[in-house]
Amino acid sequence: MNNNMKNMTLTAMFLAIGMVLPIFTGQIPQLGSMLLPMHLPVFLCALICGWKYGLSMAFVLPILRSVVFGMPPLYPTALSMAFELSTYAVVAGLLYEKSRWQCIKALYCCLFTAMIAGRVVWGIVQSVLLGIIGNTFTLQAFIGGALLNAVPGILLQLVLVPAIMVALDRTKVLPFKKKINNTSKLSAN
Repeated sequence: MNNNMKNMTLTAMFLAIGMVLPIFTGQIPQLGSMLLPMHLPVFLCALICGWKYGLSMAFVLPILRSVVFGMPPLYPTALSMAFELSTYAVVAGLLYEKSRWQCIKALYCCLFTAMIAGRVVWGIVQSVLLGIIGNTFTLQAFIGGALLNAVPGILLQLVLVPAIMVALDRTKVLPFKKKINNTSKLSAN
């Protein structure tokens, strides 16, 4: 199977996982939504298939989920999530793709950077969307939504995403790329 077809198939699989995973985490009353279940397949899609595939899947996922299941509410939640998740996909996927080494350290750097960028974009979009209907988005609401309520999900992402990528590396399904420059190659000889 060619690489493009493989990536499209994997992207569809990650989209399906993103559609159903919140159903399972929603069964945990106080913690379910705090686990950020749609974020996991977005990060994995961007890292495995590339940022372009991750971007398309990430933007569609919350809107499609809202239309099909009614959750999250389309306005403003699903729309702001579409931009947030898209930012995660672009930043994590692009940084990882351009990283000199694809290893656990590079993976964490990409995840941290993407998480910060995505939360900033989410805050800006929330502010704009709520401003359109005459509501305000306060700094307290941003800190609560982007940080405090998200801690369980952030921790889950920082454990599961690298664990899955390491498992894919160890099984040689998707090995980390370790580039060696020519000078260190010559000095080893």
